[in-house]
Amino acid sequence: MNDVVHTKASIAADVKGDLKLLQITDTHLFADREKNLLGIKTVASYDAVVKHAEKYSGKCAAILSTGDLSQDHSAQSYLHFSERIKSLNMPCYWLPGNHDMQSVMLPSLLSEGLAQTKQIVSDHWQVILLDSQLEGVPHGHLSDDQLVFLEEKLQEFPDKYTLVAVHHHILPVGAAWLDQHILKNNAQFIALISQFKNVKAVLSGHVHQAFDVTKQGVRYLTSPSTCVQFKPRNNDFAVDNKEPGYRYLVLKQSGEIETQVERIDAGEFITDENATGY
Repeated sequence: MNDVVHTKASIAADVKGDLKLLQITDTHLFADREKNLLGIKTVASYDAVVKHAEKYSGKCAAILSTGDLSQDHSAQSYLHFSERIKSLNMPCYWLPGNHDMQSVMLPSLLSEGLAQTKQIVSDHWQVILLDSQLEGVPHGHLSDDQLVFLEEKLQEFPDKYTLVAVHHHILPVGAAWLDQHILKNNAQFIALISQFKNVKAVLSGHVHQAFDVTKQGVRYLTSPSTCVQFKPRNNDFAVDNKEPGYRYLVLKQSGEIETQVERIDAGEFITDENATGY
């Protein structure tokens, strides 16, 4: 499903004019709280990440959840996501990943008050959320409608800096097994945003690892999953022993971005290092 929903939200910057956000992504939740993914109980690790992120409650304007919220496509898994994310007391804006089933995802999240918002506007910034899901396959693709939507929104606010959020990664992260599941029309996407000097960053999930590269003035960021981590720069499937985490971002009034990855104390959340896939 790549239909564009023209819903817009406005959020306020802080007293300095900066927009502070959290990215909580790739939760891979099950209906059964005890079920695990490669050794990690994903509902429990997600709960622990959200609890860690409580220190940002009252400091951040919103949460961006960049896909793969569910692993089993169940309505209950989306309910688990909604119930916990709302404890942070800030708006949560979400988009689908390749593991999500939108026919279940959309009504489940809407019923919990998590609207399908595609554009967020603040004093000095806008955030555009794109749907890169290509149903039935792990790689991503932006439809013509999504690209038209992106161009229209970039033209709408030429005086605002822009962060684009999309599930699939745009630039290769240096792991062959992951990079085969990249956004396939990334060259088309890059050519489009290169026409607009106000695009400052692209934020993705999907790769379950932190990545931070600047290309032609645009910063490309990915972030840890709240559950399983994938080993960087490994051509074959391999899990990492790094802790589950999330990303904190400060979109500065000047157009600069300050960001850091936060990780929980792994404790009970140890991935099965012998896993060969998922």
